[in-house]
Amino acid sequence: MIGTIDISWPGMLAAYCLLLIPLAMLLWQGVSILGRVAIAAVRMTVQLLFVGLYLQFVFNLDNAWLNCAWLLVMILVADVSILRHCRLRVRCFGLSLFVALILGTGVPLLYFTMLILRRPQILEARTLIPIGGMILGNCLRADIIGIRHFYDTIKRDSRTFEYTLAQGAQLREAIQPYLREAFHNAVSPTIATMMTIGLVSLPGMMTGVILGGQPPVTAIKYQVAIMIAIFTGTAIAMPCAILMSLKRGFHASGPLRKDVFTD
Repeated sequence: MIGTIDISWPGMLAAYCLLLIPLAMLLWQGVSILGRVAIAAVRMTVQLLFVGLYLQFVFNLDNAWLNCAWLLVMILVADVSILRHCRLRVRCFGLSLFVALILGTGVPLLYFTMLILRRPQILEARTLIPIGGMILGNCLRADIIGIRHFYDTIKRDSRTFEYTLAQGAQLREAIQPYLREAFHNAVSPTIATMMTIGLVSLPGMMTGVILGGQPPVTAIKYQVAIMIAIFTGTAIAMPCAILMSLKRGFHASGPLRKDVFTD
């Protein structure tokens, strides 16, 4: 069985040279973001080198506590990133979103390792961290879409929302239409990917398994399983994050708190 083909250093140099094409296109169109592209490429390289060296250490040590600690660090970084993109204050929503992300990542991750892969060590580094990272990354994107839509829509429709409360509706009743729409928007990209997967593109998990030397049928099974786990994670994390944030996001009488936004 052929293993993964390593990329030589000259090959990596060739990969960086490929950047010349989009840079030339940006220059041609007069888009002045060359500095940002250069910074992004450097940051990507440095961050991945650091993570790669650390993960090699983590994989070699393979300590369950350290594996879980690294996953929690990933969740914490995702927590702060989501709230910044949603323009919400970390001090108001940080803890509730952190718990929601733990649920959204942990439930499908443990199910995946215990019942799908049937690994004897469910906290093994080579399974826990990459699979958890894939699920968490998709939860991050879904939460940014859903949470931002939820709070921005209520903020924009504050008069309608407060009128509903004045009519006697409880807070959970008043937010239901906004929560439903935010949930729909959050999971729609994952559903669209599931409907077109394999026809439009070969996704990352499947490509990685094939490059690792496994037959396409094995890659398909991995991809189907991870897509279901990702969809489950997004379906758990986004509504849980909103529901857990209600106490800090709204006044006791029902209206949205204006001081939860960063702008």
